[in-house]
Amino acid sequence: QVQLVESGGGLVQAGGSLRLSCAASGRTFSRYAMGWFRQAPGKEREFVAGIIGTGISTYYADSVKGRFTISRNNAKNTVYLQMNSLKPEDTAVYYCAADLPPYGSSWYRISVYDYWGQGTQVTVSS
Repeated sequence: QVQLVESGGGLVQAGGSLRLSCAASGRTFSRYAMGWFRQAPGKEREFVAGIIGTGISTYYADSVKGRFTISRNNAKNTVYLQMNSLKPEDTAVYYCAADLPPYGSSWYRISVYDYWGQGTQVTVSS
């Protein structure tokens, strides 16, 4: 069983920045592929960013490329999402998720992830 706990959400003005953190339990965190998703009111949960276990490769939704950066610190069992140049349309509950081996075939599919955090609210005011 893996527990994921997000933090760092809040209210920010458009153009501002926030850094989300996701702390994971487990002794094999470096083997978890990690993803960030978000869900806005009335919308489906969508992929935001993903990172493989070593941190060498990262993946982003087109809507956040160039503004968001995903990273991880395996010594701290933590994955981060640095969000810059925030827009009102980034307002959502942000979730981190873990994909354990055997890995799924797509970063974008919710079903490939084995564990989810409880989410943290990000609100961007205009």
